[in-house]
Amino acid sequence: MSDSKKHSHNHDDHDHDDDHSHWSDMELKVKTLESLLVEKGYVDPASLDVIVETYETKVGPRNGAAVVAKAWSDEDYLHRLRQNATDAIAELGFTGRQGEHMQIVENTDDVHNMVVCTLCSCYPWSVLGLPPVWYKSAPYRSRAVSEPRAVLSEFNVELPKETKITVWDSTAEMRYLVIPKRPDGTQGWSEEKLAKLVTRDSMIGTGLALSVDEVSS
Repeated sequence: MSDSKKHSHNHDDHDHDDDHSHWSDMELKVKTLESLLVEKGYVDPASLDVIVETYETKVGPRNGAAVVAKAWSDEDYLHRLRQNATDAIAELGFTGRQGEHMQIVENTDDVHNMVVCTLCSCYPWSVLGLPPVWYKSAPYRSRAVSEPRAVLSEFNVELPKETKITVWDSTAEMRYLVIPKRPDGTQGWSEEKLAKLVTRDSMIGTGLALSVDEVSS
């Protein structure tokens, strides 16, 4: 087994709300404000939950799934992704805040890629939506680097011992999108159908693409 970490960029000059030197205080302030708005009747908590759920698990990840599906089925597009992922992703209309400076990393039989942001929670919102809570947590940010195989196991991802795990450290200057391995038995599938196999976690590297059986069942 050969596991490694890659991060050639720093985390300075963030242009978003990811200065987590005071993350706990910020979370507290947000929760306090949310509670106050709910108490005053300005915000419906159920509606708020729906909005958060939509952006966290549907809108963003669906964009990324479209990128992956096209990469699986279009060699020319995959080449453009490799050359300039930001521009190639923008071809599909997915741009915006925290969608700049994109790079893809591809999973193969020999290499499994995994993304973390060790100092904060840099994350490509335009293709993955809101970052999950665990991605921003201190345990994930530290353990993904020091013991990636153990972390993957906790996500029910068991890889062969000979598979190399490469951990990529996302920053304000570079954000990563994992292109998971294309599942077997999907030859001839449309991009729309392929996209249904792609999960948010598979594009972070803490999951795998769904199998044909999982989608069919």
